[in-house]
Amino acid sequence: MFRPASPSPRLVRHSAAVPALVALLFGALATGPSAHAATQSDHGRGVRLRVMNYNIQAGAGSDHVFDLERQAEAIESEHPDVVGLEEVDVDWGTRSDYTDEAAWLARRLRMHVFFAPIYDLPPDREGAPDRKFGVALLSRFPIMYAKNHEITRLSTQVPDPVPAPGPGFPEVLVNAHGVPLWVYVTHLDYRADPGVREAQVADMDAIMDRRHGPKLLLGDFNAQPDDPELAPLWTRLTDAMTVAGQRTTPTWPADTPTKRIDYVTYSTGYGIRTAGARVPDTLASDHRPVVTDLTAF
Repeated sequence: MFRPASPSPRLVRHSAAVPALVALLFGALATGPSAHAATQSDHGRGVRLRVMNYNIQAGAGSDHVFDLERQAEAIESEHPDVVGLEEVDVDWGTRSDYTDEAAWLARRLRMHVFFAPIYDLPPDREGAPDRKFGVALLSRFPIMYAKNHEITRLSTQVPDPVPAPGPGFPEVLVNAHGVPLWVYVTHLDYRADPGVREAQVADMDAIMDRRHGPKLLLGDFNAQPDDPELAPLWTRLTDAMTVAGQRTTPTWPADTPTKRIDYVTYSTGYGIRTAGARVPDTLASDHRPVVTDLTAF
């Protein structure tokens, strides 16, 4: 739901050099001498990826006690290559001890990170940094490029909000065993009226459509797989949990889950396959994470 490999994190910012970079990467993979090696494991079964999505409730568990270490341990125990995170605080407030959660988790897990704020507000303490809340991507692979896109938002931080473009939809290019892989993380609107989610799905589709190559979309969709507002996604994306026979396995609330609103999805047509998927039983957040094993390329 919605509320406001190096020993240190590699914080990535938007780069204007992406067109040349993408051309170089895809050109080398398509025509270079390493093309075959980049698309096959040592056993000839393709690249294997473990992908996780986790709404971390600003570092609090299902008991609403702030304890980021519990969540780090929940992530670490699954050994993921890529992790999408929602409800991430960066210097937000007392609820998370003004922690930069994205950087802290990256250091703790020895992963690269890109944080994409949804809200970027003035500090509530003199001399402190801005208060930020959003989504993040952790990656064991090098991050080659990242950008925080706008999609339709209905703010929780202003009175009488109206739907308007707002940030918080990161587009991240990682080098997955030599293969360029676009990864997106999202947190869709939580309200009962699906109208904003419908607009957000259309916005995400338009952004993802600009890129060629394999893609992952990870996130808390705040909707269940058969809800009509998600239908456009299933024309181009595959839900890993559905393929693994876990379509109705609930993820929220963590203590007595009744709804499946958390997802790992991937683009069709690029050879990505689901090798397994599960929902670990952990109370480190109010959501349970989704963990999938993919084979690709």
